[in-house]
Amino acid sequence: MLIFDSHLDLALNGVDWNRDLSLPVEEIRRQECELQMNAPGRCHNTLSFPELRESEVAICLTTLLARQEPRIDDSFGWTSPETCYAMAHAQLAYYRACQQRGWLRSLRTAAELQQHWASYRQSPETTPLGYLLTMEGADPLLEPETIFEFHELGLRALGLTHYGSNRYGGGTQTDLPLRPAAFPLLRYCEQLGITIDVTHLSDTAFWQVVEAFGGRLHASHQNARGICPGQRQFSDDQIRVVIERDGVLGVAFDVIMLQPGFVRGKSVPEVTLERAVDQLDYVRALSGGSIRHLGLGTDLDGAYGYEQTPADLNRYRDLQRLVDCMGRRGYSTEEIEAIFWGNWLRFFSEVLP
Repeated sequence: MLIFDSHLDLALNGVDWNRDLSLPVEEIRRQECELQMNAPGRCHNTLSFPELRESEVAICLTTLLARQEPRIDDSFGWTSPETCYAMAHAQLAYYRACQQRGWLRSLRTAAELQQHWASYRQSPETTPLGYLLTMEGADPLLEPETIFEFHELGLRALGLTHYGSNRYGGGTQTDLPLRPAAFPLLRYCEQLGITIDVTHLSDTAFWQVVEAFGGRLHASHQNARGICPGQRQFSDDQIRVVIERDGVLGVAFDVIMLQPGFVRGKSVPEVTLERAVDQLDYVRALSGGSIRHLGLGTDLDGAYGYEQTPADLNRYRDLQRLVDCMGRRGYSTEEIEAIFWGNWLRFFSEVLP
């Protein structure tokens, strides 16, 4: 089954984690284990370019992610807006290099999206992985006007915040509002036709975005609090408003968002892929039985590995087991196709210029 994945952090893996994604998954694991790299996520990666091809991933959204953090020794973030800006450009350079190698193809318009989809369906063995560029956390935007530069470079989706807060507002694990700079940024995104990813907003900031932004909304990698309690997940009302705005929500496979009480580095995954189908069932019920607003936004290898995925997901290709799981729940082949790729393909065919 072909896949359109609405959230991968390929440059995070290739640049920040220094992984050679042209290698098989097993080789990356071997290298990291030989070097005794014991940080969370190391030795447990689930994807690489060969793995994504084997897994039938035709298109993905992949991120620019450079979060500002105050500590100079932070393993994930950068201490200044200027460095975040520079790191986002380093990640852009990585994607350009991957295009030159024939591993990736940039998709910026609806026509390019449709042409790539047709090409991939006809020749999946030789067609590169198509990607749309998204930014997870607006930290690299020096000013709201910087969005015009990144749009020119291919940015088509934006999440204002990540974990904590930034110059544009409150994110996950906070209840802070939007900051003043967010409002002109939202106006510019609406002007440019950039879709806003409401994943990782604080609850307060979420509702402010809903009120202030008149363009298209989506939730790239987002699960439901009704299945797994916690502020990182959406309340029923938040899910309903994404549905009402004709957005799509991508079910995520970070077990923190699937298994209640999971603690990174301490807990062991107990839930299986069936819990992801529970998520689909839950959002479907909130949508009155419609599957129009359901997709996959895996977030796999988003600074974690299979130590933090469902117990029966060891590598990306294991997602194909969802087909049987969903079939046993009564999803038709047409509904499974819509969730695996059709809904995101429709959404971005409408959003892109």
